[in-house]
Amino acid sequence: MSVLLEKTALVPGASHGVRRIRADEPWRWLAAGWADMRAVPSISLAYGFVFFLISLSLAGLLFLFKLGAFLPVMAAGFLLLGPMLAVGLYEASRRLEAGLPVRFADVAFVSTRNLTQLAFLGAMLMGAMIVWLQIAGWLFALFYGPVGLPPLSAFIPALLLTSRGLTLLVVGTAAGAVLAFVVFSISAISAPLLLARDIDAVTAVLTSIEAVRHNFWPMLLWAWIVTLLTAFGIASGFLGLVVIFPLLGHATWHAHRALAGS
Repeated sequence: MSVLLEKTALVPGASHGVRRIRADEPWRWLAAGWADMRAVPSISLAYGFVFFLISLSLAGLLFLFKLGAFLPVMAAGFLLLGPMLAVGLYEASRRLEAGLPVRFADVAFVSTRNLTQLAFLGAMLMGAMIVWLQIAGWLFALFYGPVGLPPLSAFIPALLLTSRGLTLLVVGTAAGAVLAFVVFSISAISAPLLLARDIDAVTAVLTSIEAVRHNFWPMLLWAWIVTLLTAFGIASGFLGLVVIFPLLGHATWHAHRALAGS
């Protein structure tokens, strides 16, 4: 059993075995995630490098089709899809915790009885991504009318240096934050739960929501850490994600163990 469970306790009246955690617990998850990265550095960094290449390729496609202004929107979408993209890292941490060998095949082809339920959760998160893209499109049309997207080099100054752009930035950030927190609540620990237990996606989502509800301030800190580190990784031209993505993936496994691990 993970050492992160030593100082946690079941929440009275809560179902699904949700535990109350300490306010500083998210920092311990990061430390445990870093320990897992040090234990399997080649696998963790390879996973991060593949994610970096995918991110760079998507950004390149946006610029190729003159949709560079959508880059900030797509970057925000990483926060919505990240929990599903890190399933292999959860498996690596699970195997490390169980004292099992960790091979590239183990993280590339995760074997689980809940494959269809993981796919269902992935579809839910993809749906949230589509909703976010739709909201972003509506907001742009509301503030700028039926005009084509400007290039990123022109859009950023307009967004930051004009009253209309700043209003769009504030409204868009607020709308994105609400959607992101809803998605965070349903996906904070649901994917690793589906990997660890023989349960359905609905039960995993409800458990994740309950874990966030009963540990609101620690989970808000965790959401802030994830957002800040991801933003740094994206701002570095996605290069920082080589380390940050696997670090957060491993840490999320330990978050699940502390909040609802058996």
